Amino acid sequence: MTHTIFIDGEAGTTGLQIRQRLAGRRDLTLISIAPEKRKDANARAELLNSADAVVLCLPDEAAREAVDLITEASVRVVDPSTAHRIAPGWTFGFPELAKGQRAAIAASKRVSNPGCYSTGFIALVRPLVEAEIVPADAPVSCNAISGYTGGGKGLIAEMETAAPAGTSDAYRTYGLTLAHKHVPEMQLRTGLAHPPLFAPSVGRYAQGMIVEVPLHLWALPRRPEPEDLRRALAAWYAGEQFVEVASEAECAELAKARAGAAGYVAGLDPEALNGTNRMKLFVFGAAQCGQARLVALLDNLGKGASGACVQNLNLMLGLEEGAGLS
Repeated sequence: MTHTIFIDGEAGTTGLQIRQRLAGRRDLTLISIAPEKRKDANARAELLNSADAVVLCLPDEAAREAVDLITEASVRVVDPSTAHRIAPGWTFGFPELAKGQRAAIAASKRVSNPGCYSTGFIALVRPLVEAEIVPADAPVSCNAISGYTGGGKGLIAEMETAAPAGTSDAYRTYGLTLAHKHVPEMQLRTGLAHPPLFAPSVGRYAQGMIVEVPLHLWALPRRPEPEDLRRALAAWYAGEQFVEVASEAECAELAKARAGAAGYVAGLDPEALNGTNRMKLFVFGAAQCGQARLVALLDNLGKGASGACVQNLNLMLGLEEGAGLS
């Protein structure tokens, strides 16, 4: 038996990536709407209610409207938009979030994909809050850089068009109002008492991201060593298929990297996991000054979007979790 999947908004960046990951699978059948009927509510409603599972690759308001069109109780929905990430009745689609999260996703009819930045931040912080290494009321900040595909079609066109019609910017910081749309889920899903101070940025490359959480270890009640943080993360994600914690030796080797012959310093490449559903976590620290830098490396269109969506779909449909994600 095959399951039917309707991607509402399959022409967008995330929709195209999800379709590519699902195409060719024998256990799934993709159904599509004719381009001229994409704005026809009746035609969309028919497909939304006829599929076994629906993926909503839509702006937030359009995603809410699509959910309202679904009247068939058996239809399962995965929403990669921001619309339902903290909404009651929706399951947060990060299987590695906590024990029992996979079962919750598998049993749910409504699953909301995490944001790309949120995926890295939550992965780094949630285990440390749970282990009481980072107090829930600690002031936590997050610095991150993403490829420009995370900004949607408008930013993609701007970055891929030469100036003056486009831009020649190499790097751009944003979210300067301190009200980025990912912050509510970043706070809620980590158990923090206060919103993290989030400083996102975008680079002039297509995809891949680095999410970083700096910590003053001397200010934490337990005065942990950097290796305490790494061990807590390694224990949390032990045996996980898609989340890996770098060893102490690997982190130390990266930290010692020196300038090469070309004059640049070797280090973490934000594009290193592109095209995968993997995420790798690192802990860099200096015990002598009581500081640490926690780093998550992932593909903003992979584990941060389309890959995570396929992972959730697999769980919801009772299929092998990693199907189509190797």
